[in-house]
Amino acid sequence: LLFLFLGEGAAAGNYGYTNSGYSVHEEENERLTESLRTKVSAIKSLSIEIGTEVKNHNKMLSDMDSDFDSTGGLLGATIGRLKTLSRGSQTKLLCYMMLFALFVFFVIYWIIKLR
Repeated sequence: LLFLFLGEGAAAGNYGYTNSGYSVHEEENERLTESLRTKVSAIKSLSIEIGTEVKNHNKMLSDMDSDFDSTGGLLGATIGRLKTLSRGSQTKLLCYMMLFALFVFFVIYWIIKLR
């Protein structure tokens, strides 16, 4: 009875598998394990690359933030100077003339751009 339960010619250590059946399952397990190992390695390298990209983008955003802060400070100072300049009567006329000239240049640029 014990001989029939284990399978014909199977040793007691094979737990009911014949040698050929056991090796087929073992080979399939090895193949699947190797496939899984390859996929895990690919996912690991991808996650490392994503981490590197995130660090680079965070640094770039930090640099842009400081650049925008300094630009905002410069623009604020320039607006303050323009307000001071526009308070005088002669300089007010000069400011209007400069704004008009700038407007004319934009209109000319826009007309040339449309052609």
